[in-house]
Amino acid sequence: MKKLNINQWAEEDRPREKMMALGAQGLSDAELLAILIGSGNTEESAVDLMKHVLADCNNNLNTLGKMTIHDLMQYNGIGEAKAITILAACELGKRRQMEKPEERPDLGTATKIYNHMHPVLQDCDVEEFWILLMNQNHRLIKKLRISHGGITEVSVDIRIIMREAVLANATILAVCHNHPSGNLRPSEQDNQLTYALQQACNLMRIHLMDHVILTDGAYFSYHETGRI
Repeated sequence: MKKLNINQWAEEDRPREKMMALGAQGLSDAELLAILIGSGNTEESAVDLMKHVLADCNNNLNTLGKMTIHDLMQYNGIGEAKAITILAACELGKRRQMEKPEERPDLGTATKIYNHMHPVLQDCDVEEFWILLMNQNHRLIKKLRISHGGITEVSVDIRIIMREAVLANATILAVCHNHPSGNLRPSEQDNQLTYALQQACNLMRIHLMDHVILTDGAYFSYHETGRI
């Protein structure tokens, strides 16, 4: 029976397409390694070749990581470049195990938001609008500048904010921007934006925690003043 090239497989069985559909956790070790090497040999697809290699390692990735470049090059279809790629991936996996989890700051109050964002915004001479995406424990997932504006105002697209929140799987959202003038009083545009953003968050079941306006040395919080 003639061997099928991976490109001739059903789309849902191809490693790259399968990863796009199911995520990395949906692939076997051989399929993940096949993505790295890209191709097999005249008798084996990349997946079958890596199944062969793993079988010789008792299907143990630690054993695979102890192989040498020379060991891997004994397999038909694995040259120096592929062998180096496989061992580099094994080394990255080892280093990841030794890494400490990233410390995510707690931004559960306006004061914490101010302390976190003040170093970012204190020297800005124009308004910048930032979003702070958090998990349910108020731990920061991601912060992102949404807009860079003028001296007295900044344009913000709520659709972009909500898209970023959904993509980050955030359950809590806070927003902040600076007033280079030093005036903490929110503008009518600030009020309208906050109201519209709260409506969008309610629709998406994301908690809008606060809108904080910063100056160099002080802040205004919509939450602390009862306006959210």
